[in-house]
Amino acid sequence: MSAGLELRDLSHRYSGASSPALTGVSVGVEPGELVAFLGPSGCGKTTALKIVAGLLRPTSGEILVDGDRMNDVPPERRGAAMVFQKPLLFPHMSVAQNIGFGLRMRSVPRDRIEKRVDGALRSVRMDGFADRRPGELSGGQQQRVALARALVTGPRLLLLDEPLSALDASLRGEMRELVREVQEQGGYTTVFVTHDQEEAVVLADRIALLFDGKLQMYAEPQAFYDRPATRRIATFFGATNFIPGRARDGRVETALGNLSLARAAGPGSVTLAIRPEAARLGPGENSFPARITRVVYLGTRIDCALEANGVGLRVAVPPDAGVREGQNVTVSLPPESLWPLEE
Repeated sequence: MSAGLELRDLSHRYSGASSPALTGVSVGVEPGELVAFLGPSGCGKTTALKIVAGLLRPTSGEILVDGDRMNDVPPERRGAAMVFQKPLLFPHMSVAQNIGFGLRMRSVPRDRIEKRVDGALRSVRMDGFADRRPGELSGGQQQRVALARALVTGPRLLLLDEPLSALDASLRGEMRELVREVQEQGGYTTVFVTHDQEEAVVLADRIALLFDGKLQMYAEPQAFYDRPATRRIATFFGATNFIPGRARDGRVETALGNLSLARAAGPGSVTLAIRPEAARLGPGENSFPARITRVVYLGTRIDCALEANGVGLRVAVPPDAGVREGQNVTVSLPPESLWPLEE
């Protein structure tokens, strides 16, 4: 049965470290929800996962599962199963023996182990591989076995520490689909650690973004594109246009003109963010003249660099848009796509 997970003001400092790995992180995960801990290397996301698993003790703060404090509960009693970046399979055991290892350690009867192992193999689409050895499997197959080994115990919490990062691009896509399918079908409360923005967006119900051990933003994936809290967050999620200005009387005065927003900005200096794919070539609200300075064909789109009254912008257009360098165009910025950032 899935469980609710809560991290309250969680902090951790490794012995001898000059700065903490985590500082005051608070996150709540609903039963059956998949949350991605996302951030660059060294941001503290794996540290947080290990604390949830019981492999590290926090310097301060609390871990709660269904309201019960877990700080002093040993890992084997937390009802959590963890899948690491490397599968860590026993090479001398068969696939079935690897998957059933945890159940044997719990003295589960043999007939029940076989039944549960068969079910776990089916859930990760590995029927017919029970008698193989890990050395006979591809990297993706080995990671499926590691996932099955975690699922077979019926965990309350499923913890995944960058399990797809060692796979090639095609296998990663396939495994993403499998992880989400297994998670939804089993209703597992899942925390998935990754440094890959696309992976987090595809898999997660919500994303906890960490920089330098601190939680920067916790929201559904679309909010990181449409409503980033800061310039650094917007930049982390890819190309973004930043337009400085001054908010006054419900509009923002900029070098591109007085721009209207769907969400009013507080008075004073402000930076507006808009993604290249949200800007438009052609007339519309918040329109102004511009000149195309560079055109880059990217297959599914064309990336246009523009200059307008000293402001550089990027706009993504369809591959058949027929644009060219040096062309004078009209650009419009939909009010609903302009977002005021925190300074």
